[in-house]
Amino acid sequence: MSLTQYYTATTLDGFIADPDNSLDWLFTRNQERGGPLNYADFIAGVGALAMGSTTYAWILDHEFKGKDPSEWKWPYDVPCWVFTHRKLQVVPDAKIEFASGDVAPVHAEMVRAAGERNVWIVGGGDLVGQFADAGLLDEVIVYIAPVTFGAGAPLLPRRLELRLEKLARNVDFAAARYSVVREPR
Repeated sequence: MSLTQYYTATTLDGFIADPDNSLDWLFTRNQERGGPLNYADFIAGVGALAMGSTTYAWILDHEFKGKDPSEWKWPYDVPCWVFTHRKLQVVPDAKIEFASGDVAPVHAEMVRAAGERNVWIVGGGDLVGQFADAGLLDEVIVYIAPVTFGAGAPLLPRRLELRLEKLARNVDFAAARYSVVREPR
C-alpha cells in the first residue's frame, strides 16, 4: 500500500528555507549518504511527487541556471505535480503536471500514478499542510540540522499530531520518522 510522505530537512527552530527561500544552509552540513533515513533509500520507494511553486522555482534557479532549456534534465523520473496559481516555465520532456485548487483529487491521481510506490510531498510546508488537512498525509520524515534562523519558510505551519517511529543520528543531523496520528472520525 502506498504512503503519502513529507521528506525534508529543517532547522532546529523549524524552518525549511531561510527568509530568502534559500536552501544553501542545508548543503554545508555533513551527512553519511548511506546513513539512517537517507535520501537514496527514500527516493527509491517514490512513485509520484508534488511540490509547490516556490520549490519548483528553486529547482529551476539552481539546477538550470545559465543553461539553455534544451539542456535541462529534470531530476526526477517519476510523475510530478506542481501546485501553483501562476504560469511557470516548463521543463522540456519532464513528467510534470501543473495543478491548483483542492489537493484531494490530485492526490488520487498521484496515488494511481505511484502504483505500489509512495507519494512524496516535496514541499513547501503550506502545501504539506493542505494534504494533512485533507487527511492524506501518512508520514513526516525530517532531518533536523543544528542551526536556527528565527524566520523563514516554516516546516509545517499547521498543528499536526505525530507519533515518533524512528530516531537516529546521521553525522550533523538528527533524523526522525513520524507517523501522522489520525483523529477518530
